[in-house]
Amino acid sequence: MKLLQKGALVKTGSNRYDVCIVGAGVCGANIARRLSAYELDVVLVDKEADVSFGTSKANSGIVHGGFHHNKKHLKARLELQGAMMFDRLQQELDFPFRRCGIVVAAMHEDEMRAIEQLYMQGVDNGVIGIEMCSRERMLDLEPKLNPDTLGGLWVPGGGIVEPYRFVFALVESARKNGVEILTGFKVEAAARAGDEWTVRAADGRSVKARYVVNAAGLYADDVSRVFGAEDFQIKPRKGEYYLLDRLTKARPDRVIFPVPTSVSKGMLVIPTVEGTVLIGPTAEATDDKTNLATTRDQLEKILSSARTMVPSISEYDVITSFAGLRPTLDEDFYIAPSAKAPAFIQVAGIQSPGLTASPAIGEYVKDLLKKEGLRLSEKPEYDPFVGKRPHVKDLTPFEVDALAKADPAYANMVCRCEKVSEAEIVQAIRAGHTTLDGIKYFTRAQMGRCQGGFCTYKIIKIIMRETGLTWDQITKNGGESRVLKDTL
Repeated sequence: MKLLQKGALVKTGSNRYDVCIVGAGVCGANIARRLSAYELDVVLVDKEADVSFGTSKANSGIVHGGFHHNKKHLKARLELQGAMMFDRLQQELDFPFRRCGIVVAAMHEDEMRAIEQLYMQGVDNGVIGIEMCSRERMLDLEPKLNPDTLGGLWVPGGGIVEPYRFVFALVESARKNGVEILTGFKVEAAARAGDEWTVRAADGRSVKARYVVNAAGLYADDVSRVFGAEDFQIKPRKGEYYLLDRLTKARPDRVIFPVPTSVSKGMLVIPTVEGTVLIGPTAEATDDKTNLATTRDQLEKILSSARTMVPSISEYDVITSFAGLRPTLDEDFYIAPSAKAPAFIQVAGIQSPGLTASPAIGEYVKDLLKKEGLRLSEKPEYDPFVGKRPHVKDLTPFEVDALAKADPAYANMVCRCEKVSEAEIVQAIRAGHTTLDGIKYFTRAQMGRCQGGFCTYKIIKIIMRETGLTWDQITKNGGESRVLKDTL
């Protein structure tokens, strides 16, 4: 990553960028990677200290099945297309992903009527393998379900993914293929002269680009106004989640959905791809784009709902809680060229199923840019693959021993809960992740039962050694989130 001095104009081979993408979440990252396959100068900017620190870091991590929305909606069509792209993406990018399938559990007769509607919609959408199920079939597919389940829906194509590592892998691939990444770049002003935008950050940095893509998530409305484009309002919807320990007896084999409501897909029970269990989310409207608090009242609500489907869920298995904010706008995604600002593409209101749809959104935006006049010439040297990194938790003792002979840091276990070695922490730092959260999302260190109680100190020491930062410069997630403020 090229480091820039404040106030300096970014220079590339052509002295400007062809495309500036605002927002390094899952949509911006997919767009950047897709454009990196062409002979273009592309920059991806984000106001946070690292990529995936906005909406993308706190969601359900589900690859949806394509039955919740009618295909008349753009989001349904992109969901169906995007879901089919994950197998190839995993082969190329080596992020955690598994097609475990989705079950939708009906607990009452009226819910079985809703199941029939979802089934018909899925069939109309072309969902492969979708099946209406009896009680016996549901309990065979998912033995952890409540025995009182009347029946439901089975969608074998659904899956689970670790969203932040998906974004990290996309960005790593994009950077490898020439995309510049600028973090801490909060867009504050923009002006167009001739065929070029000048985009200025709050800290004085600036970039120039012929085209701009607004993929700023919760702040897409603010960015749109900065560019003199459409005036709309993103309304945050908060979802609280609770994470259960990997040793819980309630871990299902499938993603378990309730019958959805008009507001949300309901509170789910999700076997995460790394072995823990996620329950939630709630769906609470809020005006505060920074409100990530969790409450005891919502925990009780989530536990009650989850136990309706999986009675063995226990409060004693909860190891942490978190909240995410979904950027709601209208019923559908808003992905289109601006009618007011030239060479400006809106990618806004990307709530569920945004993660699933994101690879297809990358394709869709690439095509929109082409229609707007961006010349696309394939890059002969484009390489879609990123190098695979060894993870100690996935290896046998003999394999770890072999790695440790070449690099003794593999033998030093920093995070015992998640079995993360010093070598993996160092890899994360050298990949540009120098906050505690960045390292957590890259390696899973601090994500286990103790939630960093025993490894945070060790990680801080490694960051100091590798970066030269002092103890009081190390943050949880950038900005003013310093972890250590004084000495005793």
